[in-house]
Amino acid sequence: MAIRTSFAEWTGTLREGSGTMKVGRSGYEGPFTYASRFESGPGTNPEELLGAAHAGCFSMFLAGLLMKAGFKPTRIATTATVHLGDGPTITLIELDTHAEVPNLTESELQQHAEEAKKGCPVSKALAGPEIRMQARPAPSRRGSPS
Repeated sequence: MAIRTSFAEWTGTLREGSGTMKVGRSGYEGPFTYASRFESGPGTNPEELLGAAHAGCFSMFLAGLLMKAGFKPTRIATTATVHLGDGPTITLIELDTHAEVPNLTESELQQHAEEAKKGCPVSKALAGPEIRMQARPAPSRRGSPS
C-alpha cells in the first residue's frame, strides 16, 4: 500500500515564531503561526489540515461502500469541523455530509455513513494507532529532511 509523507518546519518561539507545512506531492504549501492556530490569524493550522484529510477520506470511503452496495453516488460533500480545546486537545470532530445518490433512502445513507465513519483510514488513525517518533539534532543546512 501507499506511504505518504508531509513536512513541517517551525522557526522561533511558540508565540512569536512561524512555520510552513508542505503536503506530500500535491504542491500545497502554507504558513502557520500561533495566531492561525489559536486565534483568528491568517494561514492554516494542523487541525484544518486534519479536518480536510478526514473529510476527504470519509467521502471516498462512503463512495466505495455505496458502490459496493450497488449504488452510484453522484456527489458526496463532507465538511469536517475540528474542535480544539484546552490542553490543547482535539475534543471533537464533526462530519457533516451531503450525499447525492440516486435511489438511496435516508436510512440506507445513515447506515453506510456510520460504517464509513468507523472504517475510513483517517477515522481509524484518530482512534489511536501506534505512533512512532524519532528525534535527532538538525543537520547544519536548512530544508526538508531526506
